[in-house]
Amino acid sequence: MTHKTKGIVLRTVKYGETSIIVSIYTELFGIQSYMVKGVRQTTKKSSGKSIFFQPAAMLDMVVYHNQLKNLNFIKEYQWSYLYEEVLFDVVKNTVAMYVIEMLQHSLKQPEANPELFYLAEDTLKQLDKGSAALTANLPLYFSLHLGSELGFRIQGAYTLETPVCDLYEGSFTSERPNHSYYLEGKSAMLTSQLLALHFYNELDTIHIERNMRRDLLKLFQQYIALHVADFGEMKSLPILQQILS
Repeated sequence: MTHKTKGIVLRTVKYGETSIIVSIYTELFGIQSYMVKGVRQTTKKSSGKSIFFQPAAMLDMVVYHNQLKNLNFIKEYQWSYLYEEVLFDVVKNTVAMYVIEMLQHSLKQPEANPELFYLAEDTLKQLDKGSAALTANLPLYFSLHLGSELGFRIQGAYTLETPVCDLYEGSFTSERPNHSYYLEGKSAMLTSQLLALHFYNELDTIHIERNMRRDLLKLFQQYIALHVADFGEMKSLPILQQILS
């Protein structure tokens, strides 16, 4: 049976001499693997088709879906959104690869989660159109809201009575916990501000110094890893920490 669905390309692996196996986060079925035949051929018909399956590409697809199979096929595909800057701007491309890698490490089962899909889709679109300030703050925003969509949103807010953000328990609290996974002071306050944002353009209004952003990126990645089994090591994180001003 065929279905129409949007998808975000996560990873592509060569298969045989002319085909690929591609991991795609889909709107309808969650993370799925598809074989796409012939896209690496040098014929006139196939030339240029592999560009559709680079990481972060957003597609409209018609797919064959059998939930009993680990590998399905794509019948039709076209762009659902065509980037203007993400593929050509080094900083924006690095942020996009961070978003993609976070999804790869966080999605363990092929389960639909439309709200998480829309978060990822909107984040990549806003990245493409956004200012330098929005681009710099977007990985922090995405990391926190990824946790929310996965079911472990940080509860509460930074106040004089609750100045500590416990990443393990996922809440703002009055005292330091008996472990090292917590934030306090300015880092806790910024975390609270990022959690409270309703619109992407509000990211332009939050000023975060370079060293603070680097620390928060690491801590927010640890926050996700605390709650996702076998999260693994993020290869894009140290690159992102270096490239963002």
